[in-house]
Formats: sequence, C-alpha cells, structure tokens
Amino acid sequence: MTPTGPCNAPDVVDVVALGESMVTFLPSRPGRLADVPSFTRGIGGAESNVACVLAAAGHSVRWVSRVGDDAFGDHLVETIGGYGVDVAHVRRDPGRPTGLYFRTAGDRAEDAHEVAYYRTGSAASAMSATDPDPAAVRAGRVLHLSGITAALSGTCLGLMRDLTARRPGRPLVSFDVNHRPGLWGGTDAPTMLRDLARGADLVFVGQDEAWGLHSAEAVRAALPEPEVLVVKQGAAGATVFEQRDVTFVPAPRVDVVAAVGAGDAFAAGFLSATLRGRPVRERLRHGHLMAAAALTVPGDLATPPAREHADRLVALDDAAWGRLRLGPGWTDETQRADEEVRTS
Repeated sequence: MTPTGPCNAPDVVDVVALGESMVTFLPSRPGRLADVPSFTRGIGGAESNVACVLAAAGHSVRWVSRVGDDAFGDHLVETIGGYGVDVAHVRRDPGRPTGLYFRTAGDRAEDAHEVAYYRTGSAASAMSATDPDPAAVRAGRVLHLSGITAALSGTCLGLMRDLTARRPGRPLVSFDVNHRPGLWGGTDAPTMLRDLARGADLVFVGQDEAWGLHSAEAVRAALPEPEVLVVKQGAAGATVFEQRDVTFVPAPRVDVVAAVGAGDAFAAGFLSATLRGRPVRERLRHGHLMAAAALTVPGDLATPPAREHADRLVALDDAAWGRLRLGPGWTDETQRADEEVRTS
C-alpha cells in the first residue's frame, strides 16, 4: 500500500490529522481522583498525538481541529505547534470552550482507573462537514481520523461520514476505530464505527474493542473492505491483513510506566514506515517501537527513538527481536550499550 496524495502540490504534507485535542491533567500520585492533591498539565487527543509523534519523527504534518478562544486553546495550539505540526488550520471558537480531562495514574484496563471528561459542548464538537477547509484537509498523502471524533456530536459524525466516503482523488484514509463506549451513550456505536471503517483504506483496531470478536481473522471477516487492516493484540503483538497476505509480529517486552497513548503511538509508527515505503513486517515493528516509547513514560506523548535507532532495532533477526526488552529511557541513544546486552 502506497499513499497517493497530490505529492506535487505546494501545500501538501505527509499526513493531515483531524480530531479533538484536550488539555489533560495527570495526577501527581496514584489514587482516586478525589484523593489526588495536584495535577500536571499536558495535552491529549488521539489524532493530535499521532500528529506530534509523526512530526517528531521527521514528517510534515498538519492538525485540523477547533479549540476555544481561551487560554487552554492557546496551550494546545502552542504545544502541538511546538512539535513542528502545522496548526494554521485550527479554528478558534469564541462561544465554546476547549475540552479538558483528568485521569488517574493507573492502567486504563484496571477497574480502579478513572477518567473525567469535560468536553460536552466543546469547540471541537461543533465541527461539521461544512466546517474545515476541504483543501487543507485533503492536502496530505494520508488523512488520519479516529472513531472518537464521530462520537462527539451528530455534526462530527456527519463530517466523518463525508471524509470516509470513497471518492476519486482522495488521499489514503487512515482510520483508528478507538471505540470509547463512554462517549457514545445509548447509540449503536459498533454499527457506526464499522461503517466508517469500511470506507477507509487503512484501519487500526484493537482486538479488545472489536465488537466482541475473538480473533484477528474474525475481525477481518467483519471488515473485508479496507486494503490494510491492522488488528492490535495487546502485549502479544499485532496482525496485518493486506489483500491476501497475513502477517503477525510479536511486540517486544516493555517495562510499562503508564498504559496510555500506546495505540496512537503505534499508529504513528506504522504510518511513518508506510510513508517510507517499508514492507509490512517493518511497519509493524516500527509501530511496536513507537508504542513502547509511549508505554515507558507517564504521559500521552513520548520522544520517539531517532530514526536510525529504530531502523537498527527493526532490522534485528527474529531471535534478537524476541529477546528485546525496553524500559524507561530506552529511546535515548546513550542507552544503546545496555540495550545491546539485553538483545544478545
């Protein structure tokens, strides 16, 4: 699969990512939100996370969204722009606020994990099919979207349906299912997300969010339309279906600091390798490495490994890859000697 955006246009970028970003508040210590005395401010949003990781990895990226005309909106635009992302097409809304959320320090899969969203009526929830500049949205080799946007409002769902409609000349459409049941209320989220995914060229879906399906093959049977389907299988690894080929690559062992942001980082790593024309096995390994970078820091975003560092790890033989273990600080090249001991 090769991205087929309008490569010669002067305004073209590698990736356009469209979706809501929020200001996040990370706890100063573990415990219930009611008991945490203070929080550290960060940023979080599936599509902007992907945009920031890709920009940090050397790609040209544009983020398209809406934020409030407020201080939190300033923080988002300045911080995401600081990664090298083009934020010129982020609209400011004077009548709606920037979204916020708070979370506990634990793993999202744990029963004690809490997330408190303050995004109802946010500026981004007012996005619609008539809102973003169509030229700015489609002027990328890849357009990256997620199912979170579709859950924000009826107008956002309409926008997603428009962007995933198959039409001539569109960029490669990448779609991360990102099923968040708490955002959908009583609506039929599985049907809506499957319909959106069927219109995409490249789809990412976690097996744990795939509508109760219990194997990668069952997910593929439910989504035969995308040219490339990536089924993420947690710590075990990930499987890619590309036409008639099926490729599984195990994930390296990771000393997890916080299990947040890994799915977005995986998508960024896979997209980066796709833009570079890498074979599927390498695309999967790059996805795993970017996910490992996110898993070994407390926030949503991590500094990715240098491209040469990642390429060297991706080139390991299967036995060495199987022995690889990554912990906090592994993306720093000064850790290279220790890492080589772990893989030898």
